[in-house]
Amino acid sequence: MISIIIPTLNEEKYLPKLLKSIKKQNFNDYEIIVADANSIDKTVEVAKSFACKITKGGLPAIGRNQGAKIAKGDIFLFIDADSALPDDFLDSLLKEFKKRNLDIASFPLYVKGNRFDKFAYWIYNFWTKISAKFLPHTTNSLLVKKEIHQKINGFDEEIKIGEDHDYVKRAAKYGKFAFIKTKPILASDRRFKKDGRFKTYLKYILAGIYMLIFGPVKSDKIRYF
Repeated sequence: MISIIIPTLNEEKYLPKLLKSIKKQNFNDYEIIVADANSIDKTVEVAKSFACKITKGGLPAIGRNQGAKIAKGDIFLFIDADSALPDDFLDSLLKEFKKRNLDIASFPLYVKGNRFDKFAYWIYNFWTKISAKFLPHTTNSLLVKKEIHQKINGFDEEIKIGEDHDYVKRAAKYGKFAFIKTKPILASDRRFKKDGRFKTYLKYILAGIYMLIFGPVKSDKIRYF
């Protein structure tokens, strides 16, 4: 079984699209866990309508860890609520994961945006792929064996941004990591709409530079919210 873990906070607009894309998969040996950070909209009601397990969440790292605590699967798929899976994604992903005897993996992600966004994410996906062996990092979704998650004690909840990159870096010390070429997951462009493209890309670039030089971002000067 695979446990699909989704951290949420007021996701009633986006969550149905993700859950519908999961239900359409030709692979059905999974459970869906929604770790909710006290949403004030209908996020929890939406999750229940799709028969998801519900647990208490928080910031992304906290939500993912809380979801993992109640997960029954041997493999975890961590994914954001404003994403959607392409057809046949889970089946092809897991086949390649097992074929290559991987313990943790990332895969392509694109944002629903303009041509510049597509180009920027093409570069990011390419860099994630070619740097897998010497500088492991991930897109915002990843697949990992439960035993690896437990060995590294999950996500570092003190990290303000880029906790998934820190997670992969630590996990790669205990297992085989690779970038799997699949049909890309499509994420929303809501951060661009909220904060603007320039500010959002600048935040990601600064966070990347900080992590490369100083390590995990635990300062409030750079954070998601």
